[in-house]
Amino acid sequence: MAVLRASALFPPQPLPPSSRSRRRPTCRGVVAAVRPGRAPSRSSVHGGGAGAGAKKWLLATGRRPGGEVLPCLAATEEGVGAASVVEEEEEEYLAREAGWGVRRMARVGEEMRRVAQVQAEAFHVPVALFNDFFFDFFKAEVLSALIYKVRNSPPDRYACLVAEEAETAATQLSQAPYEKIIGVVDCTVQGEDDVVKHLQGADEYLYVSGIAVLPSFRRRKVGTALLKACEALGLQWRHKFMVLRAYEDDDGARGLYAKAGYVVVSRDPDWVTWVGRRRRVLMIKELPVHDTQIEHK
Repeated sequence: MAVLRASALFPPQPLPPSSRSRRRPTCRGVVAAVRPGRAPSRSSVHGGGAGAGAKKWLLATGRRPGGEVLPCLAATEEGVGAASVVEEEEEEYLAREAGWGVRRMARVGEEMRRVAQVQAEAFHVPVALFNDFFFDFFKAEVLSALIYKVRNSPPDRYACLVAEEAETAATQLSQAPYEKIIGVVDCTVQGEDDVVKHLQGADEYLYVSGIAVLPSFRRRKVGTALLKACEALGLQWRHKFMVLRAYEDDDGARGLYAKAGYVVVSRDPDWVTWVGRRRRVLMIKELPVHDTQIEHK
C-alpha cells in the first residue's frame, strides 16, 4: 500500500455498550512478547501526518486538552499489566471491507503487544548495523506510548482500532485472537486552533493517525477498512469532522484519502523543507452528523 501518514486522551462518561457478537478467551496476565519479525526494507504506513520522524510522532500522539505532550510509560511487564483489563467479550466490528473486520483494540497485554509489533514494523527505518537491536528498542517505545494512552484516556477521547480477517473456523483453530491483527489506526479527539479554524460549527474533531498495515497485507484494502471504521467511530461519538495529514508528495496516500472523501484545506509552509522536513497537507472530511445531535452528545 502507498505510504500514508497521520500525526496524533481523560474520566467522562463511557460509551454505551454496543451489541456483542463474538467472544474472546480471557487474558489473565501478561504473556511473552510477540517475537519480532524481520524489519521491512522500507515501511508502508497509513495515517495522516506523522511528520519526519515516526518515532517522535508515536511518542507524542497523546496530548492533554491544553496541548501538553504526555510522557511515556516504561514498557515493562508491570506497565502492560497495569494497562490491561480482563475482557471476555469484544465489540462488534465497526466496519467490514473486502473480508477484513475492524474493531476497537481489547485492552489486554497480548493485543497491545501485537499492536506495537504492527506499528513498529510499519514505522521502523532499518539501520545498517544492529538493526534487530534498534527494532526491538523502537517497538518497546511504541508499546510504552500505547500503554500510556490506554491508561490515561477515557473511552470517548481515544481509541486504537485493529483490523483482522473476519473469523472463520480455520483461523479460530490456528491462531490466538491477537495474532490475527494485521492493521492498526489511532483515533483521538482533538481541538487544535490551527485545525479548528477550518471547521464550521465545531471546536473539536476526530484525528486519524498512524495507520499501519503489515507488509504482507498491503494493497488488499486493509487501509480502506481502517478508514471506514474511523468514520463509524466518529459518528458514534457525534463528531462532525474527521481530520488527518499526509505528505504533500505522497500521491498514493492522498489518492486514497481523496477517494474516501477527504479534502485538502491547507499545507505546511515552505520553510519546513529548509530544516529537512517533508511538507504535509491537512485533509478534512465532514461527516453526516446533524447539528442537533452534536449539541446533545
